[in-house]
Amino acid sequence: MLAIDGGTPVRTVLLPYGRQAIDERDVAAVREVLLSDWLTTGPTVTAFERAFAAATGAGEAVAVTNGTAALHAAMHALGVGPGDEVIVPTLTFAASANCVVYQGGTPVFADVDPGTLLLDPAAVERLITPRTKAIVAVDYAGQPCDYAALECFGLPIVADACHALGGSLAGRPVGSLAKLSTFSLHPVKPMTTGEGGVITTDDPALAQRMRVFRNHGITTDHRQRQEGGSWFYEMVSLGFNYRLTDFQCALGLSQLEKLPAWVERRNAIASRHDAFFAGQPGAAPLAQRLGRVNGYHLYVVQLALEALTVDRDAVYRALRAEGIGANVHYIPVHLHPYYRERFGTRPGQCPVAEAAYQRILSLPLFPGMTLADEADLHAALAKVLRAYAR
Repeated sequence: MLAIDGGTPVRTVLLPYGRQAIDERDVAAVREVLLSDWLTTGPTVTAFERAFAAATGAGEAVAVTNGTAALHAAMHALGVGPGDEVIVPTLTFAASANCVVYQGGTPVFADVDPGTLLLDPAAVERLITPRTKAIVAVDYAGQPCDYAALECFGLPIVADACHALGGSLAGRPVGSLAKLSTFSLHPVKPMTTGEGGVITTDDPALAQRMRVFRNHGITTDHRQRQEGGSWFYEMVSLGFNYRLTDFQCALGLSQLEKLPAWVERRNAIASRHDAFFAGQPGAAPLAQRLGRVNGYHLYVVQLALEALTVDRDAVYRALRAEGIGANVHYIPVHLHPYYRERFGTRPGQCPVAEAAYQRILSLPLFPGMTLADEADLHAALAKVLRAYAR
């Protein structure tokens, strides 16, 4: 009997869909900075940016307060403003579109590929107008987009790579695949600084524009003025306080060393999940394209609702009752009330994404998962899918 119907749950302690991994080296790195003279805007920020750029194959990296700030800084760097349109896939977190609105621009929502749920280049092509300023390509769940196809349109591409850190495409690391690439360092992401974000680019002018933007639009920061023996500063543009702290960057440096092993571990767990679903008619994982290493921030499956007697929400509730922290990523952004009321978006606008939304579930996948955790997840899935099979 299912736990939701009064049976015994597979687990008594919830298995989350994602979780950070912090060890004593991380704690020691943060402690060292906390006891130093610099807590923010100091040398560890610069060291982290250089290490992050090297790890992603980029010429420059700019650290900011979170992934949303990274997207906002990227829009600012490209000069997005009133009258501009930016094409954004609708199956993403709201920040991928909100960053365009912050700059006064208009997000134009594109549909996704039904197998991978990545931005569909054919849908992008249909939406390009003389007002199109850029394309935001979301590496959904951790799989890099088809950047070669998107580059054919001749528009600046911002890779929302918040799910894909540590991944690669045709041997090129995520972070070097677009004009600007943005990352989130939230605890459930491939690595963390608590909260934090980074933008990578090969363009030094864009990097400098974003460094000024994160510092109120002021051309020098406190450390630069101290080292130069000057108090003088000028605000040259309207910016924000999007600075990341030194102690967060200390955690980032420590975490970055472990990232390759964590991504390898995520892929190994995903392979075992894939093997489980090969024998389950009620659900299937997303399609994976050749030549891509998936960062696997999320492990997403699409339910075969035609093979089940219930909808996605019922499966979600049943898994939670069994102790499995399933989740849903995401409600298509064009369906949120804000976008429907302000921009006139509507159901039916992106039919592939809307249909996928009714079927998707994110399942637990993080480096700290044990084989026992995996066995519990698979047992709970088999139990629920069997109970709801037609």
